[in-house]
Amino acid sequence: MTFYDGIYPFYPLQRTSFIFSTNLLTIILVFLVLAASFLLILPGIRGKSRFFWMFRILISLFIGAVIVALNFTADWAQASLKANSTYKSFSIAVVDADVGLHVGLYGINITLRGNPVNQLNETIDYNEEFRWTGQLDEQYAEALDRGLPNPILYIAEKFTRNSACGLIYQYRYSGRYASATLWTAFCCWLLANILFSMPVILYAGYMMLATAAFIFFSMASFSTIYNLPQCAFTIGDATFTTAYSHSFWLALATGVLCTLIGVLVVLLDLLVPDRVREVFSVGGDDDEDDQHSDFPHGYFNSSFLEGVAIEGGMKKGVTLDPLTISHLVERL
Repeated sequence: MTFYDGIYPFYPLQRTSFIFSTNLLTIILVFLVLAASFLLILPGIRGKSRFFWMFRILISLFIGAVIVALNFTADWAQASLKANSTYKSFSIAVVDADVGLHVGLYGINITLRGNPVNQLNETIDYNEEFRWTGQLDEQYAEALDRGLPNPILYIAEKFTRNSACGLIYQYRYSGRYASATLWTAFCCWLLANILFSMPVILYAGYMMLATAAFIFFSMASFSTIYNLPQCAFTIGDATFTTAYSHSFWLALATGVLCTLIGVLVVLLDLLVPDRVREVFSVGGDDDEDDQHSDFPHGYFNSSFLEGVAIEGGMKKGVTLDPLTISHLVERL
């Protein structure tokens, strides 16, 4: 059989990257456009508040982008090893390769990269995705038909319904609840940003704390898989198990950041509420009433008041001298 650029002609190209998928790139692009749009209005803000607004916008967009992106990343947990293993079925050929397993909330990615990449007259560089949303057993059967390497098939078989490990039930349901709580955290983040532009800064701080709480709930949901007996993966003479990866620790850092922001806003609003509203460029109800009142200050005509005082004194039979009238005008 002939080769084309080191790939068998009847094998399709690897389908996705376990780090930068198209969904993840779309999310990053959307939030970068939002950041650029908000930064364009910064020159119109005068004084030191410009830097505060820039810091606030960037931090807020970073939190929102992380919350959404964590739903689509494929490295909440991972495991990797270097092993000498048989390459294909019905063959005794052995390859030296790096094997990786990357677990996300919606599926897994299995990577196989040779050391070196070119072995057995073939380019050994695979990256296969298996998603919970579809029938993973059918995806595994399709992988068998395609003739994928043995290490990939061995790991994928551990996540089928017929496997004794039951990994699909552990990771699928824990990932489903983690994703649901992350989307709830995103809704809380949206409400917090709306409340930050209103005089109710205290409730905006509460919503930031709620955002952090739901991020922590998602982490707790994903962590439930480690309360069960772990299924060990053995490839060749090496064994490995999954452990928390980048997305999990990024979620933890984002949750801590939201907690710090929420606690700081709540404390400052309780201690110096007027100063906090001034910093966020919002005013209270009393300030708005004073600013938008039709008659913010009263001005009286002294001549008119003198006439009113004299007329009132005459009606009551009291005669007011000019000195008394001047004192009354000064008091008013």
